Amino acid sequence: MQKVYLDNAATTAIRPEVIDRMADVMRNQFGNASSTHSFGRSAKALLEQCRKNIAAHLNAEASEIVFTSGGTEADNFALRSAVRDLGVTKIITSRIEHHAVLHTAEQLQKEYNIDVEYVKLDAHGGVVLESLEDLLKEEGKKLVSLMHINNEVGNMLNLEQVSNLCKTYDALMHSDTVQSIGHYKLDLKKLKVDYLAASAHKFHGPKGVGFCFVRNGSGLKPLIYGGEQERGYRAGTESIHNIVGMSEALDLSYKNIETEKQHIINLKQYFITTLNQKLNGIAYNG
Repeated sequence: MQKVYLDNAATTAIRPEVIDRMADVMRNQFGNASSTHSFGRSAKALLEQCRKNIAAHLNAEASEIVFTSGGTEADNFALRSAVRDLGVTKIITSRIEHHAVLHTAEQLQKEYNIDVEYVKLDAHGGVVLESLEDLLKEEGKKLVSLMHINNEVGNMLNLEQVSNLCKTYDALMHSDTVQSIGHYKLDLKKLKVDYLAASAHKFHGPKGVGFCFVRNGSGLKPLIYGGEQERGYRAGTESIHNIVGMSEALDLSYKNIETEKQHIINLKQYFITTLNQKLNGIAYNG
């Protein structure tokens, strides 16, 4: 029996072109990007080329892209440093965030005695903006952490509206965009978010690599200490082949975005139509 994979919200298959590109790098670009000899310089040039490429897709500065092991590390990096180093005393989030945010916020509450507040949601899981504004009016330095697209019900947050509201009340804004990077176009010059998290395996790239968007001048400090990689933000020898795979996957995702989006819409409509024909009383989340 042929199996059909229906769990792309959890992870996606790596595109064949990405595998080929990564294999080439593993064979021929194996130098340490911190080394000063030719192998290292070649790896460093490739690393920075990928950083510029990813930043260009998001209309961000290359200096604002920090490579990580994935979305969970990126979320931890932003939330932990905001509390530890920037003096955040209140995190505003929702009950349906990814555990990378929820459990981190809970742990920070235990470690630093901060307040964690949960915004109200409507019947479909959408953020009630009046509730968010009420929480933003409260005292204390605040960080809002709300995901762009929910990984379980598929709700999409209006990032522009929410980030503007955060800036009105001088609050920091973090968003887990793991489900949207590579599938929706984001303009980080336009959006007033401070931090974003992304993971390559959600847009047909390799597992174990992602990035955190850190707006210039944010003041974040490292989560992992050691060497001076990633401009001091994230110690550890960079996984060049994984980063190249992520960059290649992002290229292909945005190159094919309209075609693949329409294909998914068609599949969704076929699925809903067929279910409605065969079963009664179905309700759809999101």
